[in-house]
Amino acid sequence: MSSAVADYITRIEGTCGAGSDIVVVLKFDKKDQALEKILKKATLKNTIAGVIYDLTYEQSSFRFYASGKIIFRGVENKQTLNRIIDALLL
Repeated sequence: MSSAVADYITRIEGTCGAGSDIVVVLKFDKKDQALEKILKKATLKNTIAGVIYDLTYEQSSFRFYASGKIIFRGVENKQTLNRIIDALLL
């Protein structure tokens, strides 16, 4: 993960492995900027009251919550997660 992207992220929770979910917690003051960038690059599948966004990017599906959490589903490994996060937030 690049240092520019690290400015958006508070922490990453969960384990990397096939079939596991990973929670990326964004910094509160950066979550709106992050959402704007992600919506420009990812495909929006569904939104629930502007609070939950179901998105896809490449073959990865994830859910962005207005609280600043992003849940990635089925990420293969940490390198893949870092590549996706860099692509979405740069």
